[in-house]
Amino acid sequence: MSSFDEVLKAVFPFLDGTDLASCMVVCKQWREIAKDDYFWKCLCARRWPSICKRPNSFRVTYYKLYQTFHRRQQRQALLPPRLCFEDLEFFIDMWTEDNLIFSEVVPGPILEAGIKNLPPGVSEGIRLHLDCPQYKMTLPVEPRFTVAFSQNLTVSVLARRKDSDRVACIINNSDFGYTDRTSNRFMAYEYLDFSPLYPFISNTRAWISLLFMDKDQNEGVIDVFGIEVDFCDAANSKEEVLWLLDMLDWK
Repeated sequence: MSSFDEVLKAVFPFLDGTDLASCMVVCKQWREIAKDDYFWKCLCARRWPSICKRPNSFRVTYYKLYQTFHRRQQRQALLPPRLCFEDLEFFIDMWTEDNLIFSEVVPGPILEAGIKNLPPGVSEGIRLHLDCPQYKMTLPVEPRFTVAFSQNLTVSVLARRKDSDRVACIINNSDFGYTDRTSNRFMAYEYLDFSPLYPFISNTRAWISLLFMDKDQNEGVIDVFGIEVDFCDAANSKEEVLWLLDMLDWK
């Protein structure tokens, strides 16, 4: 064995996993030395010291162990969802005090298609928000309505599956109490109720936002031109949203 090999064997135990893996592609000589499981055991011992307290207890090499678990695995692609927006319709109702100000039955494809053209005068913050890759469902409000921040504004959202004629509650009489001035959104949320088939899923919120322009900023009156529904706690693509909806407690 050459003195150069001895130098490599003295250095390799101090390398991190990325650098040691890089050494394996330098040349055949380096690969033969770097693949020695002792070096990977040293890495595992630094990352998970307890696993070295029971020698020979693993059926795989330390190299394979480190390679498998040293970093979070990439998320696998989802299977196609069992639901589609054509199967859904949404019931959206809003009140100020005891006055019903918005009430619509919205077909799923309408929410899926979203707002095609923003009205003149919307803020750049709204444009940036709607252009971000996070999936959201939007609906133009026609005719538009105005509301004051000082008013007690509540919202309920139900969804119906046309394939089974069952209904799920998404938002239940929640108050609008959050304002995002950077993207001109007035927001409410509700924690979702999931089917008993999914007992370990919890603390996932549905958000509904009023997209607005300032009607009278001094008086806190806003001009609402759109509605947005999203599940940003857990779902960031159309497929994830449909899977999430499929797991709700449909009655």
